[in-house]
Amino acid sequence: MGLYIGLDIGTTSTKAFLYDEKGSIRGGSQAAYPLLVPEAGRAEQRPEALLDAVCDAIAGAMHDAGAAKGEISAVGISAAMHSLMAVDGKGNPLTPLITWADNRSIRQANELRRGAEGERLYRATGTPIHPMSPLTKLLWLRSREPKLFEQAAKFISFKEYLLHKLFGRYALDVSIASATGMLDLNTLTWNQSTLQLTSLAPERLGEIVPITERFEGMDRMLAERMGLHPDTPWIAGASDGALANVGVGALERGETAVTIGTSGAVRSFAKHPVTDVEGRTFCYAFEPERWLIGGPTNNGGIALRWYLEQFVIDKEEGETGDLKEKEALDRIVQLADSVPPGSEGLLFLPYLSGERAPYWNADARGTYFGATLHHGRAHFGRATMEGVLFAVRTVADALETLGGESQTLWASGGFAKSEIWTQMLADLSGTRVVVPDTYEASAFGAAAVAMKADGAISDYQDLKAGIEILRTHEPDLQRFYTYEHYYSLFKRVYKQLEPVFPEIAKLQRGTGVKHEDESGDDVLFPSPEESNES
Repeated sequence: MGLYIGLDIGTTSTKAFLYDEKGSIRGGSQAAYPLLVPEAGRAEQRPEALLDAVCDAIAGAMHDAGAAKGEISAVGISAAMHSLMAVDGKGNPLTPLITWADNRSIRQANELRRGAEGERLYRATGTPIHPMSPLTKLLWLRSREPKLFEQAAKFISFKEYLLHKLFGRYALDVSIASATGMLDLNTLTWNQSTLQLTSLAPERLGEIVPITERFEGMDRMLAERMGLHPDTPWIAGASDGALANVGVGALERGETAVTIGTSGAVRSFAKHPVTDVEGRTFCYAFEPERWLIGGPTNNGGIALRWYLEQFVIDKEEGETGDLKEKEALDRIVQLADSVPPGSEGLLFLPYLSGERAPYWNADARGTYFGATLHHGRAHFGRATMEGVLFAVRTVADALETLGGESQTLWASGGFAKSEIWTQMLADLSGTRVVVPDTYEASAFGAAAVAMKADGAISDYQDLKAGIEILRTHEPDLQRFYTYEHYYSLFKRVYKQLEPVFPEIAKLQRGTGVKHEDESGDDVLFPSPEESNES
């Protein structure tokens, strides 16, 4: 039996894991890098740093597993979506890697959203108009850096940069291409309207390939750095979101993946492309009968981390000053569990970093609503946790209008480590929650695609039976009915505040306050060195 490497290139680190054909982990490693945020709204990375991290993570995983070069059957790639960089004719970077967290194209996004063209583009591409999108980033670059825009040979994602370094091909899979806002859902080619809008010829973008595309003939120096044989094939793979669904086994209708790491996402597969009449959700290509539909939310575990750092961990005072973050998390979760559902009338809108789905409102801001003298630390802690889940539910509700009601929610990410928080999700949503024992879901999904491309499995269902279930939560119906009242109020409070969010956001920008979005890595609290966040 051969071994397969699942490579997961995230916002703050790259992880590599070796799996056998049954999906068991043989070894793994990761390498971190910073997200560069030199000014408000700007979020970039050095592509060379990510390339080094890929090499280091794979080399570390090979060493950890004690694997020989000839044992690796294939490498599958998972990568974060929405990155963009310009390169010259020799493949040298002309810009840093602009990440999805970069908000400098907010004006271009707002202009598109206000016009009929934005709605048409969403229908055609399945990608909501938002500053995260490479489409709006290209419009911003053309406006702000016209000379560079004209001189650039190509505009690519990090996956294309990596595959060009390894194999001399600027290739990107349909999953990553679909998240650019420029892939036509019907033809799976670059959409003509977006090409005209950006003034780009297709040759200045990457080569679109299936997720099972095979690459061979690796650069020998890079192969040596990674400890791989140069003949080791690589498989294109897909986006981290789609592969997380594969990794947890959320493959069929009615199976919805809820991932809450630093940020969050709700995703499921559909058999055909589906867009939302209100533009609340994305629709990304994956395979002919598997299309990823769902939505990301900016504020997951980062909201609870913010609460802990600002209001629980006091580094200047005695006991709490020495309190470790994990202990602080356990303490506030236990305190929160002592408060009844609804936090006795305290609501939290968790939009500390603006919001993507379902509102796509970069100006949204965080709000505690209903606070009285009665409310203490435990109430605010529970309200923060509930607010994150209310935001997740707004995405799940939008998704259900497209793909039918979810019978099961598959939980992953840092929040899934907390039984209290996952039970809260079951109660708040009124849906069974399953927590699978899938370590690093996106990496496992990448390895699964490599196995399928290599013929080791016929479908991802072949691996699902081997995924162990850690626990299952059934909803408490009495709590669910309570939450229904608070959830209705949560949505109404947002709608009431929506008209004034732009005004407070403008005032904050005028004072230099930074509001970067958070990354979607599957960690609850990344270290300060790793997190700005996305």
